[in-house]
Amino acid sequence: MTSLMESMGAHLVRTIPWPGTSQADVEPLITREWLITNGLGGYASGTVSGVITRRYHGLLIAALPPPLGRTLMFSHLSEQLRLPDRRTWRLAGEEFVGGLLDFEGTRFLTEFRLETGLPVWRYDVTGFVIEKRVLMPHLQNTVHITYSLVSGDGTLRLKLRPSLHLRSHDDPINRPIQEPYVLTAVEDRIEVSAGSELPALRMFVHGQRKAFTVEGKIISQLHYRSEQSRGYESSGQLWSPGYFAVDLARGMDATLVASTERWDTIRDLAPGDGLAAERERRTRLLFAAHADAREGMAAELVLAADQFIIRPRGRAEDVRARAEGDEIRTIIAGYHWFTDWGRDTMIGLEGLTLTTGRYTEAGYILRTFSHYIHDGLIPNLFPERQRGGLYHTADATLWFFHALHRYLLATDDRETLRFILPKLADIVGHHLRGTRFGIGVDPGDGLLRQGEEGYQLTWMDAKVDNWVVTPRRGKAGEINALWHNALKLMEDWVRREQGDDDARPYAEHAAKAREAFNRRFWNSELNYCWDVVDGEQGNDGACRPNQLLAISLDHPVLDQDRWGPVLEVVREKLLTPVGLRSLAPGHPDYKPKYFGDLRSRDAAYHQGTVWAWLIGPFVDAWLKVHPGDMGSARRFLEGFNAHLNEACIGSVSEVFDSESPFMPRGCVAQAWSVAEVLRCWVRTEEKSERKSAEFGDLHPRL
Repeated sequence: MTSLMESMGAHLVRTIPWPGTSQADVEPLITREWLITNGLGGYASGTVSGVITRRYHGLLIAALPPPLGRTLMFSHLSEQLRLPDRRTWRLAGEEFVGGLLDFEGTRFLTEFRLETGLPVWRYDVTGFVIEKRVLMPHLQNTVHITYSLVSGDGTLRLKLRPSLHLRSHDDPINRPIQEPYVLTAVEDRIEVSAGSELPALRMFVHGQRKAFTVEGKIISQLHYRSEQSRGYESSGQLWSPGYFAVDLARGMDATLVASTERWDTIRDLAPGDGLAAERERRTRLLFAAHADAREGMAAELVLAADQFIIRPRGRAEDVRARAEGDEIRTIIAGYHWFTDWGRDTMIGLEGLTLTTGRYTEAGYILRTFSHYIHDGLIPNLFPERQRGGLYHTADATLWFFHALHRYLLATDDRETLRFILPKLADIVGHHLRGTRFGIGVDPGDGLLRQGEEGYQLTWMDAKVDNWVVTPRRGKAGEINALWHNALKLMEDWVRREQGDDDARPYAEHAAKAREAFNRRFWNSELNYCWDVVDGEQGNDGACRPNQLLAISLDHPVLDQDRWGPVLEVVREKLLTPVGLRSLAPGHPDYKPKYFGDLRSRDAAYHQGTVWAWLIGPFVDAWLKVHPGDMGSARRFLEGFNAHLNEACIGSVSEVFDSESPFMPRGCVAQAWSVAEVLRCWVRTEEKSERKSAEFGDLHPRL
């Protein structure tokens, strides 16, 4: 077993060569990004070149308890190499200054790769080949940056200058640096403090002939290109306390460590041990995953999925859960700016935790959210730096039923069902009586309506100031598909746990909703479903992907003879190589590109913009209409393999432009995007006798 695990991890490498021969080669270095996380919500991220282009780029964004939240502690590292002949070179691309890129360092980069999901840079400096690795030890707000001399004779001198701007990762980059930062330096280690609220940033180097030189410096006029393109303030500054120096030779690595942890915690894990431990952890993740997710693109997505599963810190209801002997887990919706969202968590739970074999954590997540149920709703999101959730969502709670169902299929965890079932009954009761934000069942037809002025309650939730871009107030198609599915699941669960009499009301409500849905949502002229009925402007005939949920869920609400026409319309008008358009071309509100300032982007967010997660419902619907046609279903996913080389290398973006070349946009790594692509990739895998014999099928119910 050990050799098999080692083999799986050793062969999972995604390599991108960079010739570095001209200025034209710099552009992809600036647009390709990397990401590593620490299981707490903290992360490190940047461009392949090392140039900072986002407010969120940094080598240590620490996950701190509320009211601090994720905090940028370590922004940038300038690297200079002195060769044995005394010549000096910058090792990587420097920051933009005045809008221009210093090109010198990028010409030495010959390769960037992910080894078991961990980033590695390879440089060739006049015959000296150096590799750099960045690692965050699991469950620590710590980063290790390690340099190795792969080939070349002699001892090199490495000069490392850290630059800082201690602030929330969401703060504008022109926020003034809070003067003065207090620097304490002892031999090769330093501490930087910025008042009593923030923890100190602790830094030191492992290696030979190490030293720190105090030499304070302000780096001004930094240009953050991505912030400018998104309509935000794009000029800022950093402060550097000085620089570290350390020798580098073959067999003699050098590592810079930065952390907000205690000194004893930092020193307990040597860099070499930290790398070995993280490799072992990642290999175990691969071995635990579904047998068809242990190699190739699926294995890469297993490791990408790991980035979103975290242990939150400092929330009110979490204390109660721990007092009951449970563990707390949640899912970050996307990097860099999302926190955990209820909808994204429940849609992504199957792909992120069940396909990856992380059943125990799936149970933690479901029970964690069950503690936050209020007025029949789970939270829409948990805002940064706050201890509670916001509840303005009509669909997240209904996705909770779907996620629990898939969890039970995989685990048969009856204790969790019994724990949550009374809360689910309360949810249904609130929806039948009516609850917050105008969410409630119309007693006339049994359909679920929603909507309140100033709120965006469905997944199409863009809002700019007081403008709700796609309010969809009324009876939305996917909301009622989810409502019917939830009622049918409750019927099954209650029947098994409590008997037929208690289950009967759920069956009756489901039957009423199903009859009304097929009578009221079917648009016979267009041969597909209305998107919203009883809306503010009557029935909305926009062709959107939401109608797929009337087919794809475990209890489809749409009559089967209508599945084929709906699927064909969606395939023709909405399908792209990287997901589904949110609105068909030709509609007056259709937008082909998602770019510009916040208002421009949100105006396009659900008005044509392609969403990767929607490929999941499409594949599910396809396989219901075309049972066994795995080959076609797999082809709908193949565009994502090439995408793993762009945006955030090794992950899947949030959204894409709606027309070729389908440029990736939004968050560079999105939880439900990764989850649904991974889930469907495994679902459409052609089984082989070799795989069954070698790995076994540990998850037969998925």
